[in-house]
Amino acid sequence: MDQRWTDAVFLHWRIPDQVAAPFMPPGVAPDSFDGSAWVGLIGFRMRGAGLGRGPGVPYFGSFAEINVRLYSREPDGTRGVVFLSLDASRLAVVLAARAAGIPYVWSRTRYLGRDAAQPAGSADGADRAGGGAAVGAGSSGGAAGYSVRRFRGGARSDFAVVPELDVEAADPLSVHLTARFGLHSRFRGRTLYIPNTHSAWPLYPARLTRLEDQLLPAAGIEVTGPPESVLFSPGVRTQFGRPRALNRAM
Repeated sequence: MDQRWTDAVFLHWRIPDQVAAPFMPPGVAPDSFDGSAWVGLIGFRMRGAGLGRGPGVPYFGSFAEINVRLYSREPDGTRGVVFLSLDASRLAVVLAARAAGIPYVWSRTRYLGRDAAQPAGSADGADRAGGGAAVGAGSSGGAAGYSVRRFRGGARSDFAVVPELDVEAADPLSVHLTARFGLHSRFRGRTLYIPNTHSAWPLYPARLTRLEDQLLPAAGIEVTGPPESVLFSPGVRTQFGRPRALNRAM
């Protein structure tokens, strides 16, 4: 599956390894940095997702996605992402992904763009992820933000940043949190690794301007204070490959 991820906002907090460990599928452990595991709240715009190298699927292939994730490591050093939740507004996509063991949640998700500096309810109701090839506000130096309203359970999230596009974020922590070329998941009692190929994220530090989140506690992770790492990327093109099963649990 080919797709493009644009206007990505990365918010990360330190958490103890023992908090992350129960969420790891059998055979992988938390991938720590500087003595801590990390939990991320990430928003981006999915653009033109489609099977193989063909054209993107109209409407269903473009939407805003917001995920809560942890970081995993196999005994051989293979690193991945473990998703705790992924919110999206396309019900068909949500149902298909859940059938494959990926914890998608059907929600109203929006990319706020220049509306990120306004109250969440002030943006128009359109799903801005489906807006053709337009460049997001964050890519041109304005604010970039996301809004989530879950249809069941009522959890919600609003967050926004202003990128510093004249400064590159190439420090080891930023690379550790974003250079992830696959995911680990459980499916029918097995742990799978699904590879993901893309170039290195173009990364920039960002200033957090807004954060009201209920997705992390809904996923079972409690954090305090502002995120320690705040990053923005205009995006990458990516391709998922064939899954492989881990041979044995740790």
